[in-house]
Amino acid sequence: MSDMVTMTPDAVTALIVAALRRSGTSEANAASVARALLAAELAGQSGHGLRRVAAYSAQAKAGKVDGMAIPTGETLRPGALAIDAGNGFAYPALDLALDWLPDAAKAQGIAIAGIRRSHHCGVAGVIVEALAERGIAALMVANAPAAMAPWGGNRALFGTDPIAFAAPLSDGAPVVIDISLSKVARGKIMAAAQKNEAIPEGWALDLDGNPTTDAKAALAGTMIPLGDAKGTALALMVELLCAGLTGANYAWQATSYFDDKGDPPGTGQAIIAIDPDAFGPGGAERMALMAGMVAGTEGARLPGRRRQQIRAGYVENGIPVEADLAESIRGIGL
Repeated sequence: MSDMVTMTPDAVTALIVAALRRSGTSEANAASVARALLAAELAGQSGHGLRRVAAYSAQAKAGKVDGMAIPTGETLRPGALAIDAGNGFAYPALDLALDWLPDAAKAQGIAIAGIRRSHHCGVAGVIVEALAERGIAALMVANAPAAMAPWGGNRALFGTDPIAFAAPLSDGAPVVIDISLSKVARGKIMAAAQKNEAIPEGWALDLDGNPTTDAKAALAGTMIPLGDAKGTALALMVELLCAGLTGANYAWQATSYFDDKGDPPGTGQAIIAIDPDAFGPGGAERMALMAGMVAGTEGARLPGRRRQQIRAGYVENGIPVEADLAESIRGIGL
């Protein structure tokens, strides 16, 4: 295993920005991507953090991702914002959504932003948590290149397709629920492949549909769904919301997030924002009541608390990073 180094959040940000800038990404877009990848590291989700820099940089350099893209938004209805990410990184488009949604949700009670011609969206829980910290409940769905077959089938039609939800509480940090519809996030398998480590059995199947512990064979095969048939039913729901609704590519139409080959992935995201007082005052207090019951149950943990604790520790003490990984990122584009 590589030696570890401890880096400050500012140092991690600078490392990411420099690599992306050398790879043909604008200053604004590089900063947006860096904020998102740093947030992933701070959440303890390293598979969506620094380990994405090499692929992102290669794709920007090859033109699979337009590093200079400027996302545009159009308000088609009072509560509906259509965002075209311009085949650039997802994060600048998500920034547009985060700017627009709170006021729209407060005005309408509920609002939705749909993003097309997008890319990997990182840790969806980070995005909905940002809205909850502004007093808005939020549900986000996103698709990804095909990696999971319908239950009973063997052709990958769905991505690992995260669903994330966050709710503001009147008495503390938000509840944050963030699940992948595969048994594990594909980023964990990517990280294992980069480190030449085996994965546990039960995470994925190889190209022939056999269980595998080989991370590289898993990336070439399909993921095992969370909850078997229920997981693939939810994946279908996600695809219809974030691609069928928005005009983005379905998972089976999208190219890989992991290499610089082919056309832009063109995937999609949809974020639904809800004013907790839409049905009368006291919404955050009601949600805090339920959250308190969970937190007060012996042996239970409120979703989101672990990542919030990790973030606090990393902000105070620094982020552990594999030295080899940091060095490889420093060499990108040189």
